[in-house]
Amino acid sequence: MKTDQLLTRRRALIAGAVAVGAAGTAGVLAAGQGEGPVRPAAPGPGAQAHRPLKPSAYRLQPLTGHGAPRTGPGRTPVRREPLLRLTGRGRVMVLTFDDGPDPRYTPDILDTLAKYEVRAMFFVCGEMTVGNQDLLARMADEGHEVGNHTWSHPLLTRLTRRRIRSEMERTSDVIEEGWGERPRWFRAPYGAWNRAAFQVGAELGMEPLAWTVDTLDWTTPGTGTIVERVDDGAGPGVVVLSHDAGGNRSQSVRALRSYLPQLLDAGYHITVPRRWHA
Repeated sequence: MKTDQLLTRRRALIAGAVAVGAAGTAGVLAAGQGEGPVRPAAPGPGAQAHRPLKPSAYRLQPLTGHGAPRTGPGRTPVRREPLLRLTGRGRVMVLTFDDGPDPRYTPDILDTLAKYEVRAMFFVCGEMTVGNQDLLARMADEGHEVGNHTWSHPLLTRLTRRRIRSEMERTSDVIEEGWGERPRWFRAPYGAWNRAAFQVGAELGMEPLAWTVDTLDWTTPGTGTIVERVDDGAGPGVVVLSHDAGGNRSQSVRALRSYLPQLLDAGYHITVPRRWHA
């Protein structure tokens, strides 16, 4: 299954997945992650608004202080909920893109990220990497983090543990082949997590990452609406969810060109999580 077919599957499954995903993320918010995105503080009287920092001050610097240490050599802790935001010093944010890579849209997103010298996270579907290994190699060359979004974008809560492992393991294998390393992060399709997914992910050495701000760009709400959602939700530790595949993503491409320089000019550090071995 490729490209636009993912959108058809998404619409067929989204109703049940939303309920499951909401239940999972609510637990994290109740545990002290905050009730919503943190808005940037307004500049005080006489302050210079949107004063840019030097590139070395915030670009290409890995985010630190997230999560918990491994429980032992080569082991990742099993979580009960996905991480919704990442902690670190300063006004840090993470941009993530799901469902790709797609040769129609992913290169444009990579071009924009390269223009502003920032790194992002790409949660890729294994079947989408077939024939697009060059895009994974480019992500590696340009310092982006690649995460596991399963092989065929299924609803994990309807799969056996064996099928979940197959979906994740096959994708980790193809990521290692094209990106050069096995992924350290995974994201459940539709945000539908369950115990088996957390356990299998940990067994494969991956942490579960959800998001703080959902642009809902897959509904094609308009470029301006996507930009507004990112701007309104911007704040320290925020993880933004967008897509670079699964349908027509031209609005997502145009929106990134607009909101990325705005975030940088406002002093946000657009970065990626530090890898375990770094």
